[in-house]
Amino acid sequence: MRETPEELDELQALLDDSLSRSAAHLRSIINTERTLTAQQLTQVLTGMCTLALSTVTAKGEPRISGVDGHFLHGKWHFGTARDAAKARHLAARSAVSAAHMRGEDLGVFTHGRVETLNPRDSEPAAAWPELLGYLKDFYGDDFFDWDNDVVYYRLHPHWMTVFAPDTAKLTAARSERVNKG
Repeated sequence: MRETPEELDELQALLDDSLSRSAAHLRSIINTERTLTAQQLTQVLTGMCTLALSTVTAKGEPRISGVDGHFLHGKWHFGTARDAAKARHLAARSAVSAAHMRGEDLGVFTHGRVETLNPRDSEPAAAWPELLGYLKDFYGDDFFDWDNDVVYYRLHPHWMTVFAPDTAKLTAARSERVNKG
């Protein structure tokens, strides 16, 4: 877990606020018994988590694709090829939606805007060196030409909710993975 106490507090406030602003139908599905706290969420979302990422075309049409998501400091981080269609979409329109689902056991749904962490023609974000170190540890130092091949983003959520119908099952599965580790 890489989150500070302040980041956990911010994430918990976002989760609570998002659920309270949701429609009655969603609140009938996701409630305090079928969700995770910020602390639990950061313990479950470790390593690479496949995200279904939705961007918007110039015509306003949604496009969905898969990306490797990494949940660090209470936010999703993901990358793509610099010449990918989603990179062009995000350069022009930073609004995204992302979903991470594990069958019927877990659903994490996020809406927000992305920040480019390693833009090609300007200074990288302050968070880029730490993320780059994490990514090189995860994928290997020579997996990409990190300066030229890929662009990475941090998703700043304005809405996020978690569906976890059996929190005991999720936390037991995580403990089992850690113990096998």
